[in-house]
Amino acid sequence: MFKLTSLNLNGIRSAASKGLHTWLEQTAPDCLCVQEIKAQKDQLTGCFDELVGLRGHFHCAEKKGYAGVGIYSKPAPSDVVFGIGDAEFDAEGRYVELRFDTLQTKRSIISCYFPSGSSGELRQQAKFRFLALIYPHLEGLKREREFVLCGDINIAHQAIDLKNWKSNQKNSGFLPEERAWMTKLLTDGGLVDVYRQLHPDTRDESYTWWSNRGQAYAKNVGWRLDYHLATPQMANGALDVEIYKGQKFSDHAPVTVNYPWAI
Repeated sequence: MFKLTSLNLNGIRSAASKGLHTWLEQTAPDCLCVQEIKAQKDQLTGCFDELVGLRGHFHCAEKKGYAGVGIYSKPAPSDVVFGIGDAEFDAEGRYVELRFDTLQTKRSIISCYFPSGSSGELRQQAKFRFLALIYPHLEGLKREREFVLCGDINIAHQAIDLKNWKSNQKNSGFLPEERAWMTKLLTDGGLVDVYRQLHPDTRDESYTWWSNRGQAYAKNVGWRLDYHLATPQMANGALDVEIYKGQKFSDHAPVTVNYPWAI
C-alpha cells in the first residue's frame, strides 16, 4: 500500500505553526505533495528539507512569498523534473515531478499548483494559458509513463463540487470553459479523478477549500479544488480517500489516498 497526501499549505511556515508536523507523524504518509509553499530555497534549507523522515524536493517561485510546490517522499526518486518548460509558469514554481523508474515500470508523482483567476481578468487569462499548456504536457507524459498528479487545480468540476454552484457560474473556478477543460482531461485525456472514482455522488463531504470570509468553514460553504488525477493503471483499485478536517493547517484540507501499489 502507498499512502499519498496532497495539501495546499498557504505558506509552509504558517502550516507548520498550526500542527502540521504532529499530524504527519500520526498519519505517516509515504509521500506528501504540497502547494503554495510561499518560501524560497534558502528559507527551506535547514528547516523544511525533511518532514517526518520524508525528503523534500521543491520548485520555488522567483517572486518571494508566492506559489511554489514541493514533494516530500520516503522512497528516493530516480529523477526530478522541475517545471513544464514554459518560462512564464516555471518562474511561478507550479510543477515538480518525482520519477521512480525501474526496468519494469515508469511511474511519476507530480505536485502541481494551477493558477487562480479570482483576482481579475489578467490572472484569469494566465490561468487559461496554463490550462492550454498543461493539457498536452500531461497527454505526452501519459504516453510515456504512469502518474498521479496531486494538486490545487483551482477548478470545481461539477455542481456537486461546490456549495453555491448556481451563484458561481460566472466566477473563476467554476467557469464553463474551465469545467469543459476538466471534462476533456477526464474523457479524451484519459485521466481519472480518484476521489470521484471512490465517491461519485458525495457533495458536502467533498469540499477541500473554504473562503476566509463569511464563516464559510463553520458553515461548510466550500469548494472541491484539490485533486488526485491519475492514469487508469495508477488509479485502479485505489482503496480509500480521506479529506481531513480535524484541524486546519490552511484554507485547504489535506486529501489522502491509499493506493494498492508500492514505489
